Amino acid sequence: MVQITVEMVRKKAEHHDGLLAPLEEIALHQENIEKIEFIQDWCPKLKILLLQSNLIAKIENLNKLKHLTYLNLALNNIEVIENLERCESLQKLDLTLNFIGDIISVENLINNYNLNNLYLVGNPCTDYDNYRDFVIGTLPQLESLDGKDIERSDRIKALQNLKIIMSDILFEQENYKYQRMKQKSRLEKNIQSKWENEYKDMDPDERNKKFWSEKCEHAPEVRYEIEKMRQLKLNSYNTEKQVEEKREYKLFASDGRPFNINQPKIAFMFNDSEPDKYILDLAVYKYLDTSLVDIDVQPNYVRVIIKGKIFQLHLPEEVNTTNSTAQRSQTTGRLLVIMPKANANFKKPSLLKSSTANSQKYTEQNIENCDLKRGQSKREFLEIGPADNVLDFTKMTRNISKPSYIDLRFKLQSKQTSPDFVDDPSVPDLI
Repeated sequence: MVQITVEMVRKKAEHHDGLLAPLEEIALHQENIEKIEFIQDWCPKLKILLLQSNLIAKIENLNKLKHLTYLNLALNNIEVIENLERCESLQKLDLTLNFIGDIISVENLINNYNLNNLYLVGNPCTDYDNYRDFVIGTLPQLESLDGKDIERSDRIKALQNLKIIMSDILFEQENYKYQRMKQKSRLEKNIQSKWENEYKDMDPDERNKKFWSEKCEHAPEVRYEIEKMRQLKLNSYNTEKQVEEKREYKLFASDGRPFNINQPKIAFMFNDSEPDKYILDLAVYKYLDTSLVDIDVQPNYVRVIIKGKIFQLHLPEEVNTTNSTAQRSQTTGRLLVIMPKANANFKKPSLLKSSTANSQKYTEQNIENCDLKRGQSKREFLEIGPADNVLDFTKMTRNISKPSYIDLRFKLQSKQTSPDFVDDPSVPDLI
């Protein structure tokens, strides 16, 4: 039996910071609740209460909810409408798919003068002749019944025929009560016998297959049995899960060496190509909250706990735990752990500075470093620094009358005639 608890109600009131007293709406559907209790004391200002798809057999403990305007009790085991007289603000009542055969109990809603919407679809009383006329004539404040608006002509007709149809309604109700009493005793006996004899030593899988393949009646007892089977199936799944989760991971060997463990089964990359550090790239789930990730860097191993599951990696060399850092991408969710090596050899920048200080600048011309016989300078030997003739782009737009250099490929002199040339005067000059 599932009871309404403070933890259950607070969980449903997360949008209200878990406060129950000022709560105006709460949804407790599909919780397998069998009894309504405590809600009127914890949430006195409730306006909307949703209790559909449960196993509630009786309407009770709601008389203190003076602000309640909408009550949903669809898909439950209710057989009588009762205990709602003091809910003066009630405007909508949904009792769809219950087992209400006592249609006379509708008279208990006469004092709910604000009630204008009533749903009784799927109840046995809706099969009675003149059911709609009886409800409309009994509850003059209704504006809609089973989702259909009530016209003025419907109300006049119902009030005129109310006394005439009353006898027929009472007869059908008594007939249903008699049939229901026989059904209840028969089902209780059959269900008890089935579980004590047939299902007692049967394999759970065969029992589930047999139960769900059989035809069953639509009754509260059958709904209880269906829920019982569902809970047994869930418990078997939970038992299998617990057996799988009982495996204990050993973090260290007998000699103290840490094991490599990947319990969350996530992809990762370990980069040890850098001379001074190790880089661990973990493909953490993209939408996992960072508060569920815990990182522990030790000299010879790194451990990352992701939502209670351990990822541990043994490191080839000791690392500097103080200067280790962890970063997480906001777009991909990947986790990057950078661990500097403890015994890494770093080049001192001072040595680099001294070497550059001792080097000779390219502008300095040492005669002893040059070959004077060949006309060689140090610049020509080292080939460093800018050339002497650097292009000046600021003079690009100026008109230059003659070039500042002479290309040796062009010789500005007349061509000499060959020795065997004979000048023939009869040949005209070339144009």
